[in-house]
Amino acid sequence: MKSSETFEHLVRAEFTPKSTFLNTATNALLPARTVTALQDAVRLRAEGRPLDPLYDDVEASRAAYARLAGVPVERVALGATVTLYTALIAASLRPGAEVLTVENDFASVVNPFHVRGDLKVRAVPLERLAESVGPDTDLVAVSAVQSADGRIADLPALREAAREHGARTYVDLSQAIGWLPVDAGAFDYSVAIVYKWLLGPHGGAFLTVPEDFGDLVPVQAAWAAAEKPWDSAYGPVAELAHSARRFDTSPALFTYAGLRASLELVEEIGVDAVHAHDVALADRFRAGLAPLGHEPVPSPGSAIVSVPGLGRLQPELSRAGFALSDRAGHLRASFHLYNTPADVDRLLEALPG
Repeated sequence: MKSSETFEHLVRAEFTPKSTFLNTATNALLPARTVTALQDAVRLRAEGRPLDPLYDDVEASRAAYARLAGVPVERVALGATVTLYTALIAASLRPGAEVLTVENDFASVVNPFHVRGDLKVRAVPLERLAESVGPDTDLVAVSAVQSADGRIADLPALREAAREHGARTYVDLSQAIGWLPVDAGAFDYSVAIVYKWLLGPHGGAFLTVPEDFGDLVPVQAAWAAAEKPWDSAYGPVAELAHSARRFDTSPALFTYAGLRASLELVEEIGVDAVHAHDVALADRFRAGLAPLGHEPVPSPGSAIVSVPGLGRLQPELSRAGFALSDRAGHLRASFHLYNTPADVDRLLEALPG
């Protein structure tokens, strides 16, 4: 874990917000090093130079994500969106399979199961997820941290329940990885986009799979999913990658050029340090709400705080220089490494008492 002095020095060097930015759950600020990497990547292409360094960035990003997720790099695929990989998993299920989901979870995690039309999709409250796994459950799909309000799923309990009943697990880490220590290897599949807590540009996502690929069929596979991509550009792919790369799609090169720099910063600071910082700020905000007469959605230990009934204030707060979200009538604030106690106090002062 970085010392507080080193932490603050890195943050000051990388971020220059022009607002009180409390909206990482929507998208993060880009570090200065990431902006530079993006500019360099654009210039490389504009000048017609070889793009080999950008493909190197793709593989460096894959390796960095594997370290953060706690899995071997051979188990990491990369693409563009969570929905893409949810659809891949949905396509692998037998007709009539039961998929257990959480009520009001993010659409990208659940909708592809619904549109298939021949699956039994069941939604339960987050607090009842583990106890709702049964002998007929084929797959459990859930966000590790709920986007709408920051509630954290009891993943150890889910893992045990799924193991007891022989169900597979699919966990969306998009609102977790980068601030919350995670072990993607504890689940059959996990997924995350990169533009939130990982501080990356839009346009990238990672999937983790079991060593045996978990019965997934790479229905979206093309040249990028081949064992020898540059020898597989024409006609059917003769040999799929022997690793999770078989689930890759053609990478958005600029995205991964920037992401490589972002992930280097996350690793340099350390997720444990980010976690302690983010949760301390969220707890400060929770404590400050009580004297104002506001009660947030219970989400202990989360970097996301959602306050019922205050979502209507989002436009007014935006005009006052606060970046926040209105989610289902709730005011959602999310705290990350570039935020300070002064940011929390400014927001509390701006809220009605």
